Amino acid sequence: MANPSPITYDNTALFERRPLRYDPWLTRNLRNLLFTGIASIFAAIAVLPLVLVLFYVLMQGGRLISVGLFTQLPPDIGMEGGGIGNAIIGTLLVTLIASLIAIPVGVGGGIFLSEYSTGGWFANFVAFGNDVLAGVPSIIAGVFVYGIVVTTRVFFGQSYSAMAGGIALAVLMLPTVIKTTYEGLKLVPQEMRWGAYGVGASKFVTVMRITLPSAFTPIATGVVLAIARAAGETAPLIFTALFSSFWPDGVFDPIATMSVLIFNFAIMPYEAQNELAWAASFVLVMMILAANLLARWIARMTKV
Repeated sequence: MANPSPITYDNTALFERRPLRYDPWLTRNLRNLLFTGIASIFAAIAVLPLVLVLFYVLMQGGRLISVGLFTQLPPDIGMEGGGIGNAIIGTLLVTLIASLIAIPVGVGGGIFLSEYSTGGWFANFVAFGNDVLAGVPSIIAGVFVYGIVVTTRVFFGQSYSAMAGGIALAVLMLPTVIKTTYEGLKLVPQEMRWGAYGVGASKFVTVMRITLPSAFTPIATGVVLAIARAAGETAPLIFTALFSSFWPDGVFDPIATMSVLIFNFAIMPYEAQNELAWAASFVLVMMILAANLLARWIARMTKV
């Protein structure tokens, strides 16, 4: 019986040699160009609001910048001149109070979740609660602190105060600080912990001397971003710090902040107050922009 002839396949078309030069008219290249253009258009649309806000605030508020703006008090209603010096100091003071509360608590919570928790119900509850708190509207934090601090006059019989405003902002800062601390500590190689344990270091010493310094850059980035968010909040401060047209007397008295000043002056039917609102908007945007640039610079340090 004769052997059947072997079956052969023509692979010429399959392995046809293509030119090595880029051909812009190929179907795949045209399709790639189309979708690249669509993605670029969407990216431009996404960043357009930021560009328009910065440009408009710069045009309206940048022209009002002067030395007196930073050193004078707001004028009386309907009067010309004045500045936002008390609001700038108040914003810095309230943000400082919030940072002194949120940073230790947030970093401590992140350390617990990353280094000490064993994945039990309590750790899961803390992690879940932190995620929920991150999505709570800021006005809810203001109403909460209003109910437990302002109405009860817990601070020496005072109601509205810079301290109450700082507590409200601290509530908003906590989720960001906890999350970035947790994620930063998770980036530290496990071998560094084992090495510390191998030379006899305790858990506490390992955390304080090894893991926490190694995660300093991402933790600092999260702290700066949390501060930038807190500095621009308005709703919590309306319920807690209220407003004052005078220089701050202390942390247990009502205090002016730039965000509340913008809210109050922008809706007034007076040109002088409207201009101060635009000037305060410009200063606040520049402060938040500087904080975000600082956060990006700190984050870039990890790549060096």
